[in-house]
Amino acid sequence: MTWTETLRTGWSAVTTHTMRSILTVLGILIGIAAVILTVGLGLGTQKDVSAQISALGSDLLIIRPGSSTSVEGVRGGFGSRTTLTTADADALDSSVNAPDIGKVAAEKTSSASLEANDTNWTTSVVGTSADWLDVRGRTLASGEFFTADDEASRAAVVVLGPSTAEELFGSTRVVGQTVTIGDTDLRVVGVLEAEGASGESDLDDLAVIPMSTAADTIVGGQDRTAVSTIYVQAASADQLGAAYQEAQAVLLNLHGITDAASADFTIKSQDALVSTATAVYKTLTVLLTGIAALSLLVGGIGVMNIMLVSVTERTREIGLRKALGAPPWAIRRQFLVEAAVLGLAGGVLGAALGIVAAQVLPGLLDTSVVVSGAAVAGSVVVAVGIGLVFGVYPATRAARLAPIDALRAE
Repeated sequence: MTWTETLRTGWSAVTTHTMRSILTVLGILIGIAAVILTVGLGLGTQKDVSAQISALGSDLLIIRPGSSTSVEGVRGGFGSRTTLTTADADALDSSVNAPDIGKVAAEKTSSASLEANDTNWTTSVVGTSADWLDVRGRTLASGEFFTADDEASRAAVVVLGPSTAEELFGSTRVVGQTVTIGDTDLRVVGVLEAEGASGESDLDDLAVIPMSTAADTIVGGQDRTAVSTIYVQAASADQLGAAYQEAQAVLLNLHGITDAASADFTIKSQDALVSTATAVYKTLTVLLTGIAALSLLVGGIGVMNIMLVSVTERTREIGLRKALGAPPWAIRRQFLVEAAVLGLAGGVLGAALGIVAAQVLPGLLDTSVVVSGAAVAGSVVVAVGIGLVFGVYPATRAARLAPIDALRAE
């Protein structure tokens, strides 16, 4: 009996009992679709979280001042001292001092009231450099960001977050408008693209001005050169570790500190957050995939059950074929092909259902679903494998039937 004849006979046997075959395929179909969607949801969530963290910069180092101690002995938290200055940022931005550091943006952040058209709004005013936009991974919705020349000339310009623009003007189309901070009028040169919230802070509610302008209009006095944060972007993600070592060495040297444990600053990396989140969601994906795979086991049991029923119903057919000279391997192969056809049908239909659902669910759940080609191909292969594995016993049972006993069966 040729393979073509075996396949034709197997397909005919499956389609003869349409409803029974559909119900059998349904168990595998649901299992395959569940596995694809579970893997897709896990990968999609991992992608979303990584994107949110990477928006802050997965190749980013965040340097903050150390903690302060009052005369009463009360210790403040990290960032409570004023140990970082614009000179530190300039030293880190030197390719001679730190060749693995790409860009540097220091921040001087304070709260101030902005006024425009008889409206006022209190928000965070960030004094920084022209590289802030690239280092922080932000984009502009309109206008442009201030330049290095603006910073050098203490230009009276400002870039608003979309929330701040809405509060002051009722619109984000405000390029060219004027806002007032204290006694200084600032021209709006750009509006940032919306980013949403990060923790408890609103990334869209801020005003960004040149560092020199902030020193003159907001701070002044002895703290005019102090900065609250220095953001350091490595030349590449692979150079993050080297950039960390260089930043630490430069600052320790500038501050006259010989022991790193006594450093008056802290350096943190967003890369650790990405790695932690990725590990968590990988574990969650594996767990949920294992649960979804249980339905494939149920589908496999259904295949075995149907094949055993088929063997019982076709006992006389098996006996007749064996009496006409069909060897046991031919009988076994036919029933294995039938089981594989059921598995393949369930796998293909389940994969199709999973792919379609992956296109629909993001709109309903407000989360990404990433269809993995490996998961789809693997699911189809597993479905066929389930058909074969759970079809072995019924096929072997059919092949072992004695011809005389089979022919006597009613």
